[in-house]
Amino acid sequence: MKKYRIVVNGVSYEVEVEEVGKSSASQVAPQPQAAPQAAAPQPAAPKAAAPAPEPKATPAPAPSAGSITVEAPMPGTILDILVKEGDAVEDGQVLLMLEAMKMENEIMAPQAGTVDRIQVAKGDSVNTGDVLISLK
Repeated sequence: MKKYRIVVNGVSYEVEVEEVGKSSASQVAPQPQAAPQAAAPQPAAPKAAAPAPEPKATPAPAPSAGSITVEAPMPGTILDILVKEGDAVEDGQVLLMLEAMKMENEIMAPQAGTVDRIQVAKGDSVNTGDVLISLK
């Protein structure tokens, strides 16, 4: 039997570990020490994370062959779509606005082209990697 002292959040614990045969598992029994050592300041409890956006109900149609796809760089909600199908766009032009973590993110064209298909609508929740717009 081996004894170890472990400090977790400023509280010291004595732990005994018994090594047994290969067929049995190790046993760990934490026992709080009578007098904890100097307690470190406790960090604030982390806030609960916002629930992840739910995936779209219907899958987006596949982009046409030879097209350039603009994908969501992060999960979020489509705030505004600034182009329409058939519009000519320049490299770096803002195509749509994506809200993620209470910030508005501009999603830009990776290169010049024509908007072939817009695969999202205003208010849609998207996940990282979802195709937003196809260019040709």
